[in-house]
Amino acid sequence: MTRECAPPTPESGAPLSGSVLAEAAVVFVVVLSIHAAVWDRYSWCAVALAVQAFYVQYKWDRLLQQGSAVFQFRMSANSGLLPASVVMPLLGLVMKERCQAAGNPYFERFGIVVAATGMAVALFSSVLALGITRPVPTNTCVISGLAGGVIIYIMKHSLSVGEVIEVLEALLIFVYLNMILLYLLPRCFTPGEALLVLGGISFMLNQLIKRSLTVVESQGDPLDFFLLVVVVGMVLMGIFFSTLFVFMDSGTWASSIFFHLMTCVLGLGVVLPWLHRLIRRNPLLWLFQFLFQTETRVCLLAYWCLLATMACLVVLYQNAKRSSSESKKHQAPTITRKYFHFIVVATYIPGIILDRPLLYVAATVCLAVFIFLEYVRYFRIKPLGHTLRSLLSLFLDERDSGPLILTHIYLLLGMSLPIWLVPRPCTQKGSLGGARALVPYAGVLAVGVGDTVASIFGSTMGEIRWPGTKKTFEGTMTSIFAQIISVALILIFDSGVDLNYSYAWILGSISTVSLLEAYTTQIDNLLLPLYLLILLMA
Repeated sequence: MTRECAPPTPESGAPLSGSVLAEAAVVFVVVLSIHAAVWDRYSWCAVALAVQAFYVQYKWDRLLQQGSAVFQFRMSANSGLLPASVVMPLLGLVMKERCQAAGNPYFERFGIVVAATGMAVALFSSVLALGITRPVPTNTCVISGLAGGVIIYIMKHSLSVGEVIEVLEALLIFVYLNMILLYLLPRCFTPGEALLVLGGISFMLNQLIKRSLTVVESQGDPLDFFLLVVVVGMVLMGIFFSTLFVFMDSGTWASSIFFHLMTCVLGLGVVLPWLHRLIRRNPLLWLFQFLFQTETRVCLLAYWCLLATMACLVVLYQNAKRSSSESKKHQAPTITRKYFHFIVVATYIPGIILDRPLLYVAATVCLAVFIFLEYVRYFRIKPLGHTLRSLLSLFLDERDSGPLILTHIYLLLGMSLPIWLVPRPCTQKGSLGGARALVPYAGVLAVGVGDTVASIFGSTMGEIRWPGTKKTFEGTMTSIFAQIISVALILIFDSGVDLNYSYAWILGSISTVSLLEAYTTQIDNLLLPLYLLILLMA
């Protein structure tokens, strides 16, 4: 009987990719850093989860190479199970620590539930890979079983009965969403990206159901309810139309009219009443009063509308340039795609400095608009469906290999998640001092500045490549330098940021995330801000 190989090589006997090992090393540095900062039984669970995910990742990679995976995943990247598996658990751990320091027991327990849910969905993805791998990888099954046993034992004795039920509900939703969305959307995700995206949606849907059933007047922040209802509503709308258009042609005028009518029915008949039940007031009236409450907000909205117009003009100009070009290039160059990163940075920095609640709501509305327009493009809904397909095809890259174009949505999510995920009740007593004061800027630093500078300088000036990747040493170094300069500018223009001499931790966090950008093949717009957010919050 052939023995399963040790970590240096997968069971198939093929040598491991150097870039995959380097990515794993960076992830373990982050996990161990958080473990050292937290150092409790939950952080030991995160370490055990990372170890088993390291082994199981190669089973997923082999399944993808052999075409034996249950669903069709994106093929231009590895499985990404390890970097994705630890995001929700680590986020829950640092959230627990911050809320514990702020003396908020409710959100402290909430952080533990986030960590437990992340571990549960990650273990499910591991079990799925091991269950369909042939021959059965005995050693990996033992390692995964031991890690899972330790995690389940600790969580069983740490969570209340209600919290255990909450975790199991989110896991059940995750299982069903996996079956539905991965079938409807082939080649849109890697296993790691599916774990990260669908795990987050499952947790949000479960939270929305829980809060809808236990709603009490004046309990909860309307901003949180607004985000939950909008995200869940847009996902459910997509599942509804995907199922419906299996039985009818979505490209006809009759189908298009039906799409718009049903969108209005779902919005006015389901989403708005749902939101009204949660916030106990008219949602449209609340939104109007919120957006135009102060003169600063009116000025910010006008400024953002101007930037949105500029982004649309860039798209039209690049398409006109392609039409008049003799070469008829099918893809825009890297520098052209990074124009949108600069526009997004110019959008978010004033919002973070001047009015974060407004930025919170505006980003939520923008996400809903992006998803709706993607539905219009994907289903070829008249009159804009074919136009959007033509305009956006210029900006596709190798990551848009499925039927959906998700990179622009990932960019918005990467910039917005640090704004959405910071537990505001835990930040009112100064618990976000030091490096944690930069948490709202995690998306701006990691994606808006770091990834953009690395891509531009690496593609134009880079000569020394990191082993096993197309990324360059020069791009990574200029990325780190640009983020340090950005931190200095933030200190100058944002008087609310006080780093308290935590410069070494900030430099280490930025450098670690920049190395992850150099080696990961996952969607960096989504992964990098989350890792920087976790490190800064620790």
